[in-house]
Amino acid sequence: MSDHIHHQTRLSPEQGFWRGGGGLALLAAGIVGATYLLFEHTAQVMQYLPLGLLLLCPLMHVFMHRGHGSHGGGSRSGTAR
Repeated sequence: MSDHIHHQTRLSPEQGFWRGGGGLALLAAGIVGATYLLFEHTAQVMQYLPLGLLLLCPLMHVFMHRGHGSHGGGSRSGTAR
């Protein structure tokens, strides 16, 4: 019987997209693009900044609620006083 370790070449689902080469390349391209827009087109960016802040609120609501389960009214473990 041989006991040897198999090295995994692919990313596991726990590591996610952003830890791979494609995710890092996309992140770098986004940073370069945002820097270009900020320095070369400041007037256009500032024009849409209030709209961007308003759109950020529902996006944060959608993405931040992923981690704590559903909003169902399950039973509570403590007694009410």
